[in-house]
Amino acid sequence: MTGRAATSRRRGYDGVVLCVPQSVAYQRYSDYGAHRFFGQVLKAMLEESGLGKDRIDGLCVSSFSLAPDNAVGVADQLGLSLTWLDDIPFGGASAIVALRRAARAVQAGDADIVACLAADTNHTDSFRHNTASFSLFSQDAVYPYGSGGPNASFAFLTDHYMRTYGATAEDFGAICIAQRDNAAANPGALFRTPLTMEAYLAAPMIADPVRLYDCVMPCAGAEGFFVMREEIAADHGLSFARLLAASEQHNPFPGDPVQIRGGWARDGDALFAQAEIGRDDIDFLQAYDDYPVIVMLQIEDLGFCGKGEASAFIADHDLRTTGSFPLNTSGGQLSVGQAGAAGGFLGLVEAIRQLTGQTSGARVEAPRTGLVSGFGMINYDRGLCSGAAILAGA
Repeated sequence: MTGRAATSRRRGYDGVVLCVPQSVAYQRYSDYGAHRFFGQVLKAMLEESGLGKDRIDGLCVSSFSLAPDNAVGVADQLGLSLTWLDDIPFGGASAIVALRRAARAVQAGDADIVACLAADTNHTDSFRHNTASFSLFSQDAVYPYGSGGPNASFAFLTDHYMRTYGATAEDFGAICIAQRDNAAANPGALFRTPLTMEAYLAAPMIADPVRLYDCVMPCAGAEGFFVMREEIAADHGLSFARLLAASEQHNPFPGDPVQIRGGWARDGDALFAQAEIGRDDIDFLQAYDDYPVIVMLQIEDLGFCGKGEASAFIADHDLRTTGSFPLNTSGGQLSVGQAGAAGGFLGLVEAIRQLTGQTSGARVEAPRTGLVSGFGMINYDRGLCSGAAILAGA
């Protein structure tokens, strides 16, 4: 069965909702381990919802810094007794994958309330250690040659995209500047000082053509939300967003010499068909944004414009929260920071906030539907995991 045929038979997500979006304030460094951040975000979710810990019977965990523990160690530390448990190690795609797993568990009755949590710490030397051991490929074939880590890989992808489609540094800068404007109203963002094009272009080159403001800031923090049936949320008086559609792809185009597209290019039409809406119905996009080039790929592959046309699309649209195409309304990782695997949850948590009126920053005017996309597990010349979800307000 082909991927497209399988997609056409995918069941809907009727009755599944997301609620109680919570964040643990990001901090540049921390001496604590990831477990503390997991505890803080779950505590905030329980306090906000009024739910007792004994009501949580499902747990989905994402983290880069839990070792030697895994999800069951987190359950033990948090004092949770569970009927369903999952550990999602897919970086920036983890939130979408966790959501899909949790939604199916709730639909099947394997769990009533699933806590989807992502957390990471950031010690002074964490980023170097994580880069050196990120994957067997990076450990054995990339890092020893001095090209390890996301800066070098995304410089390779950015340079290829620029040469292929004629994108300029100013096009990438427009994304960074708009997201910094969005972050100005978000007290949780690490960077809220306005960014100008002059400052963007004058910033140091990190890995040509990637500049300083193209890179996310590693930090510590956590994100979380609950997945449950709509009637349970209503019984507890919880504001919620409905899950209309979701998809994921892993290693979708292995024959491409260099990545110029992600799994969204394969699933985009099916995603909107499952949601039964069109692209014009989307009120905001929360795109994974560890570097601006991947934002361009998502805009294209999700069908908002053609391949190679993202530069023109960005020039024609206002990406600010109050603009014609609100993008990463919290400021995204480029301004809020990247708390390890929690960075992959940032956009989904922000989407729930926007659709339930619980934003900590500026809000899109009367949003009805939003699109969230994720991207993770960068190899030397491509990211292996991608996903997307469409949510609607209640």
